[in-house]
Amino acid sequence: MISFLIRRLTALVAVLFCVVTITFFLMRLSPGGPFDAERKLTPAIEKQLLAKYQLDGPLHEQYFGYMADLLRGDLRDSTKYRNRSVAEILSQTLPVTITLGAIAFILAVVGGVTLGVTAAAGWGTWKDTLAMLFALSSISLPAFIVGPVLILIFSLWLQWLPVGGWGYPAAMVLPAITLAAPYVAYIARLLRGSMIETLGSDFVRTARAKGLAESVVLYKHALRVAILPVVSFLGPLAAHLLTGSIVVETIFHIPGAGGFFVHSILNRDGFLLSGVVIVYCTLLVLFNLAVDVIHSLLDQRIRLDG
Repeated sequence: MISFLIRRLTALVAVLFCVVTITFFLMRLSPGGPFDAERKLTPAIEKQLLAKYQLDGPLHEQYFGYMADLLRGDLRDSTKYRNRSVAEILSQTLPVTITLGAIAFILAVVGGVTLGVTAAAGWGTWKDTLAMLFALSSISLPAFIVGPVLILIFSLWLQWLPVGGWGYPAAMVLPAITLAAPYVAYIARLLRGSMIETLGSDFVRTARAKGLAESVVLYKHALRVAILPVVSFLGPLAAHLLTGSIVVETIFHIPGAGGFFVHSILNRDGFLLSGVVIVYCTLLVLFNLAVDVIHSLLDQRIRLDG
């Protein structure tokens, strides 16, 4: 286990190095500059701005200077949001995005597992048909349709929940449901197929022959094996949900990191873009690492050091 963790953490450093390097050169080599959207600047002022943000000089010197700052934990300042560091922006927006993503992740897992097991247990019956119809609808409808529909029903017609905003529990309900809805369907469909196959296994027939309750057979025996493909899916899913969705944050006016990520590309704010990318890649690798560890705990045949 220890050697496995060391290898994966070493791989994390290598992945981050490659991603930051690619992001840096893509932003520098693409047409335009970070101050092109400003009103017409005199050459002297533009030169001062480039020097302030260390964007002057040869490209390789800029790169090595930026990497040296990263090693010291300095993400530098945003070129768009003046007098604000990238670390400051991320510290203010990431907690909001991560909170929303964590709630959506819990909803997706609980809802998807419940729906998948129900569909598999009632395979070929109306329960299976109804569950898969819901799953198909959730996958087919994008967030920019689901969100406004939920607002129309629960905020404008029933007046149970607020239209948008952040900072209190009621405001989190509709955004979390909107963000989680398609992933409930993905998990349900994936688990249904795996459960149907597992329910035909010899060990499940043996458990039923012993007279165990059907709920025990489903959740204690079959689900333990059938959930392995779902666990593999949860790593990238968690990283995606915890880094937020720009569509959902825009619909419900949530001050998360998603908007800054998109605007950093449009504004050619390379330092802010790199900061968000570093966070996303770190989460992705760490969650995939967690998935591998959980796999080994659920299936004793898997050996991480093998």
